[in-house]
Amino acid sequence: MEEIDREDFRNLLEEIGRMRMPFGMYGRKAHPPHGFPIHDLPLEYLVWFKSQGFPKGRLGELMEAVHDIKAHGMDEVFNPLRRALGGRAKLKPQRPTSWDFEE
Repeated sequence: MEEIDREDFRNLLEEIGRMRMPFGMYGRKAHPPHGFPIHDLPLEYLVWFKSQGFPKGRLGELMEAVHDIKAHGMDEVFNPLRRALGGRAKLKPQRPTSWDFEE
């Protein structure tokens, strides 16, 4: 990752925090209504894109930045974004907390 000043990094993190995955297994169909936040994408998924090529445009640039941040072990920089959004995005649906056994 190239050198970046504090204000630019803050702006980059804000933009990453707004970006959702629009397609694929973490897209809108699998995680409605907006898709999965790119800062919570698994590193393995981002590594696959790194080898196959990131999408063109700003989405690909942001995904590559997320990959670089996570690959350098700095995933904690996304914690303020996660707190603002109510926690880490869940990959699996939440299990029911109550059951109705009446017939």
